[in-house]
Amino acid sequence: MSDILEPENDSDPQDLETGAQASADEDLEPGEETMVDAMTGEVTTLSAQEAQVMSSVHELVDGISPELFNDPYGEEQLSTSKEDFENLLSHFSADFQEFKEGAIVKAVVLKVTDAVVILEFGFKSEGAVPIDEFKDLPVEGEDVEVLLESLEDDDGAVVLSKKKADFLRVWEKIREAHDEDRPVKGTLVRKIKGGVTVDLMGVDAFLPGSQIALRRVPNIEDLIGEVYKFKIIKLNKRRRNIVVSRRVILEGEREKKRETLVKELLIGQVREGQVKNITDFGAFIDLGGLDGLLHITDMSWGRVGHPSEVVEIGKAIDVKVLDIDWDRERISLGLKQLLPYPWTDIGKKYPVGARVHGKVVSITNYGAFIELERGVEGLVHISEMSWTRNIRHPSKVVEINEEIEGVVLRVDPEDEKISLGMKQIEEDPWLALPAKYPTGTTLGGTVRNLTSFGAFVEIENGIDGLVHVSDMSWTKRVQHPSEIVNKGQEIDVMVLDVDPENKRISLGLKQLTDDPWPALVERFAPDVESSGVVVRIEEEGLTIDLGDDVEGFIALSNAGIEEDEVLDEYYLPGDSVSVRVTDSDPADRKIDLEITETPDKKAPEEVEEARVAAAALEAEKAEAESGPEDEPVGYGDLKKKHKKKDGSDSDAPEAEAEESEDEDAPEAEAEESEDEDAPEAEAEESEDEDAPEAEAETVKD
Repeated sequence: MSDILEPENDSDPQDLETGAQASADEDLEPGEETMVDAMTGEVTTLSAQEAQVMSSVHELVDGISPELFNDPYGEEQLSTSKEDFENLLSHFSADFQEFKEGAIVKAVVLKVTDAVVILEFGFKSEGAVPIDEFKDLPVEGEDVEVLLESLEDDDGAVVLSKKKADFLRVWEKIREAHDEDRPVKGTLVRKIKGGVTVDLMGVDAFLPGSQIALRRVPNIEDLIGEVYKFKIIKLNKRRRNIVVSRRVILEGEREKKRETLVKELLIGQVREGQVKNITDFGAFIDLGGLDGLLHITDMSWGRVGHPSEVVEIGKAIDVKVLDIDWDRERISLGLKQLLPYPWTDIGKKYPVGARVHGKVVSITNYGAFIELERGVEGLVHISEMSWTRNIRHPSKVVEINEEIEGVVLRVDPEDEKISLGMKQIEEDPWLALPAKYPTGTTLGGTVRNLTSFGAFVEIENGIDGLVHVSDMSWTKRVQHPSEIVNKGQEIDVMVLDVDPENKRISLGLKQLTDDPWPALVERFAPDVESSGVVVRIEEEGLTIDLGDDVEGFIALSNAGIEEDEVLDEYYLPGDSVSVRVTDSDPADRKIDLEITETPDKKAPEEVEEARVAAAALEAEKAEAESGPEDEPVGYGDLKKKHKKKDGSDSDAPEAEAEESEDEDAPEAEAEESEDEDAPEAEAEESEDEDAPEAEAETVKD
């Protein structure tokens, strides 16, 4: 909604002083005054101190008595010497008494030369006037008016001036217009400090920058040469200074239009207006005395990036009055309200299941908005973009202005929402996988990604299966898949299970070989003594390599140290140790051990070095987990669960981790966040940039 324009200041134009108005222009310093000589056009900028002094000094205008500005034909006031001179000449001619210094007289052109014009007036006297004082070249015998400046100069010649005579005649007309409060026409001539000079009937006037238009003009040079009506707001007879205002006239005209419009304007009306100004949040429309705001959200039923896409400054458009707030002096306008509502019968135009084409107009973290037609957009949620990948960001799949095909999933006319799917264009490949890869199938694949709980192996384009750490080895206590496989490695795997509903495939590495535990139970029976190598130091104990990829575990209580002592101060990875089997469990596939000979305590520097190496190893494992851009569908919840376990037994079979919490359900309902990028975006009520008053306007009438 727009504020109705108000004057920039409430001063009476009759009280406006030249310097004060000029100071409103950013070119002038506070207190400075710009003065234009009406006759010569000379521009003078006075400091604040100089302006104050000048106002108290009574200067004589060059060659013209100040009294002539009040009455050019009034009673002459000469000095005593002039009076004596006049008395001496009075007896020569009665006609001579009619001519007085400072008066305008008629003269006849006797001769025209390259430099001067020779003139004769009443008492047969001659005088010369420079030819450049004539706008048009005179001809012999022509009558002209000149100012009698002096009856006799130092050389005894009469001094005449055509330029000053013309100036006095125009000045009188200007004074009459000022006294009668009548506007005069003038032409903007040139930009000067503080404003512009204006040609008024052949003399120069000063137009302060603040008085050019209703608002500040961004580029005054564009107005040079334009003809406007002006109000004379100041005359200074001693300085030959004229100050004019165009703004006063515009305010008067606007007020008349406003009074009429206030009586006529009603909500629901369709009126023609002119685009006055464009901002980021809308456009101000001149309705003929009042300005209304056409907000960007009311320009089109469709998405508008910037108001300049719809309207153009200076163009006439039809708008509908949506709201009027006379208390706040705001008028809200609409353009889209003149067009048909595009969501009428939307369900018939776009039924569920229909294939549609559209253009990507916006991309968010949760999906992409597709323009189906002007004013109608649908959302493709990120979960509806691929059957086989958890897309991390929609920009990985689509880009702005791209034409895409989709399927209508849901239509909500009341909330103006349409849900679309891209993956539905193709059949779900997971439906055919159980028959294609029955349990026990052996196939090859590529390790695409590693996590703390397993490795994702691509068995065909877009289809990944998970090899859980518990399915990587019969005999080793695998803590991280990087201990067994690497990203990019080609490996053979066995299909353990296919779950098309949750889009998961369980794969195994160890299942490619026979289970060795029946033989291991006999080899590592209780009380059997052996030797081994420390593989890993954990909070609960030590993992020991017994040879042939067989690992056993020594609990902290069986490590041969006191309860308050620390394992890595006695044991380091790679140390040889003597052990005894305490238990061998084929069901849990574990061998429990105890130390038979406790080693000596390590040197502090040796312990610190080992700890640094262990930290570096953990960093390598974390680095190995940095996977591809997109994760396989169906495994996101597994990752979340394992992260939450915080040290829980990651050896648990993959089947245990499958109880997904619906966190990755396809619709994820986008947290209703569609509203964030909805076409209407509700533009932050940026009308708060209140008023057209602060905005630049076009000043041409």
